[in-house]
Amino acid sequence: MTFPTRRLAAMAIAFAALGAAGSAPAQDYPARPVRIIVPQPPGGGFDSVARQLADKLGPLLGQTVVVENRPGAGTLVGTEAAAKAPADGYTLLLGALSNIALNPGLYARLPYDPLRDFAPVGLAVSYSYTLVARRDLPQATLRELVEFARANPEKVTYASGGNGSGQHIAAAVMGHMAGVKLTHVPYKGAQAAYQDLLAGRVDLFFDITPTARGQVDGGTVRALAVSSRGRQAVHPAVPSVTETGVAALDMESWFGLFAPAATPAPVLARLRADLARVLAMPDVVERFQKGGGTVMKLSPPETEALVRREVERWTRVIREAGIKGD
Repeated sequence: MTFPTRRLAAMAIAFAALGAAGSAPAQDYPARPVRIIVPQPPGGGFDSVARQLADKLGPLLGQTVVVENRPGAGTLVGTEAAAKAPADGYTLLLGALSNIALNPGLYARLPYDPLRDFAPVGLAVSYSYTLVARRDLPQATLRELVEFARANPEKVTYASGGNGSGQHIAAAVMGHMAGVKLTHVPYKGAQAAYQDLLAGRVDLFFDITPTARGQVDGGTVRALAVSSRGRQAVHPAVPSVTETGVAALDMESWFGLFAPAATPAPVLARLRADLARVLAMPDVVERFQKGGGTVMKLSPPETEALVRREVERWTRVIREAGIKGD
């Protein structure tokens, strides 16, 4: 064997050894519990989706899947923690429209890059927002309310679960598109917002549809519109904002799992395959649909393209509307 031949053979053996070493963790994955970081407190939309996915993923992976709530600074603390976690498949993020697509437009300095720092495992479900009003609001329709707000700038108030939340963005963008000035009243979570809405101390709340639905069905608030382009099956009599003609709003909050960007391809493939199996389970589909959600069944390239489009679209819209998260 000549020297060049021996050298090539040695290099081939070295690369093979490196490949074997790199694939060994993937072949054994998962060898211990997996955690899903939820960047919001227990009880909200983030938490609910994460726990439903964790319950089903655990048996498929053969390991416990633990939900870890890491709230703080909106969704920044938990999302940053997931971005900086080891890229080994044992730490995942419950990512959503707000912390993946809205935050880049809200914050001048974001401690993570949603496109560079994360690889989508897959999107699971999307929900509309429902604009609800205090029960004794004089205006019966959204169009009437916008006309009143146009004649009375900043007199109409709207609640949110916090500055920079999806609830805040939905109302602020709608107001910007409609050309009216509304007054934002941020709260620490939806529960506090509903307390003042039910008491008549605030006029509106653009809440995620599954949570709003209980209040609407209970008669404690009135539904004026939904944020999606079309109507929602859980609110068949409620028009979309676009349908009312006051603004061309098209906004749905999606939720899914994301992994640190450098996660090994075989581990990512395993997670993607098992998540797809979960989203094909009839009981999972039924549970999400009963809550007003739409199960999302996208391929990895489709998921990556959608996430990129949403980041670019909402960054532009938020900045044009002058909305700040700081």
